[in-house]
Amino acid sequence: MNYDIDKYLRQDKLPHIWCPGCGHGTIMGNLVRAIDKAELDPDKTVVVSGIGCSGRATGYMNFDTLHTTHGRAIPFATGIKLANPELNVIVITGDGDGAAIGGNHLIHGARRNIDLTVILMNNHIYGMTSGQFSPMTPTGANATTTPYGNIDQNFDLSALTKASGASFIARGTAFNTRQLIKIFEDGLLHKGFSFIEAISQCPVNYGRRNNIDTAVEMLKWQKEASVNIKKWDKLSEEEKKDKFPTGIIYQENKREYTEMYQEIIDSVQEEA
Repeated sequence: MNYDIDKYLRQDKLPHIWCPGCGHGTIMGNLVRAIDKAELDPDKTVVVSGIGCSGRATGYMNFDTLHTTHGRAIPFATGIKLANPELNVIVITGDGDGAAIGGNHLIHGARRNIDLTVILMNNHIYGMTSGQFSPMTPTGANATTTPYGNIDQNFDLSALTKASGASFIARGTAFNTRQLIKIFEDGLLHKGFSFIEAISQCPVNYGRRNNIDTAVEMLKWQKEASVNIKKWDKLSEEEKKDKFPTGIIYQENKREYTEMYQEIIDSVQEEA
């Protein structure tokens, strides 16, 4: 399929300044392809980001965009959606921005099932601030703040957001672009809180500290470690070791927050 994506990007801001080999540019490119495929109205689409490498995306995307404070992208997006429920509101966040300082907002956004599409670019590290470990850094991995290996257990964000109430949960990788575009499209069209974890590679601040020398090697790991959700349940526990499922992990239809809020407004106006 051919995509007309130039109109969705601020050409005067390109080329981007993500590091060579970073997966964030690929993920952003796949997102605008999904927006094109979903036929979202650009004039009714808002993109919100926080702080970190992922936060740069809003500077390159040709929509009404907000580059907000660290960890607060979801509250800003919630305010936009409540102010104008007709808007398509997309959040771009990272594993530090969205799972650490913004982790509580992630939980409560999911709990409300408010109609946001949250894309968390997971490169397993605080990339922009020189490589501190994040809640998604694998146990045993090295970072500037864990030079002898991370002893923390990393989050399973799919399980966390499901337990919190999200009605659409998916995971994809920068390697598998076709699957990621389809996941993004489905998440954008879903009515409710959509959470999509996009596995990205960081060869500079993660790879070089963990003996993964190139972006190609990191993409090869994404290919070999990812298993389509349709095949995942057929694997034994031993076969699942060091692997992760991709695709739509969970989806349900349930009442959305702004619709319920509007019902309260309507009922109060009727009583007045």
